[in-house]
Amino acid sequence: MLTVFERICEFLARNEIPFSVSHHEPVFTSEQAAAVRGVPLASGAKALVVKAGDKFALLVLPADRKLDSKKARASLGVKAIRFATKEEVLEWTSLEPGSIPPFGSLFNLPTFVDPALGLNETINFNAGDHAISIQMTHADYLRAEHPEVREMS
Repeated sequence: MLTVFERICEFLARNEIPFSVSHHEPVFTSEQAAAVRGVPLASGAKALVVKAGDKFALLVLPADRKLDSKKARASLGVKAIRFATKEEVLEWTSLEPGSIPPFGSLFNLPTFVDPALGLNETINFNAGDHAISIQMTHADYLRAEHPEVREMS
């Protein structure tokens, strides 16, 4: 069985999406990740598993922003939204929070991305592992994942 990192690499290669990989010390916060990658915090694609209404989804925000529950509820058309528990994240992704890549399609989760992430030409994210990051262009991310763009931060 392939790791999530291997699945991401295979997915991107199959879709002819260029990307770069970096191996680094394990990071557990967006700030640590930006520092070890040597990139602006805003370029981090923070992936959050949430329960929106009665369904789970993956929300992707720039790492320098926080989820605005009111905006997210309105843009997703739900009355309630909450972060998935650690157990739910594990069940859906087989990963720990903080290592989730911004590809809900890998986990059968719909993916929604905040338009503010597009202010960055390139994005960076943990690739299923706290010690592996991927960098790619925002345009290629949109082309590969086809997320729905919604205001959430």
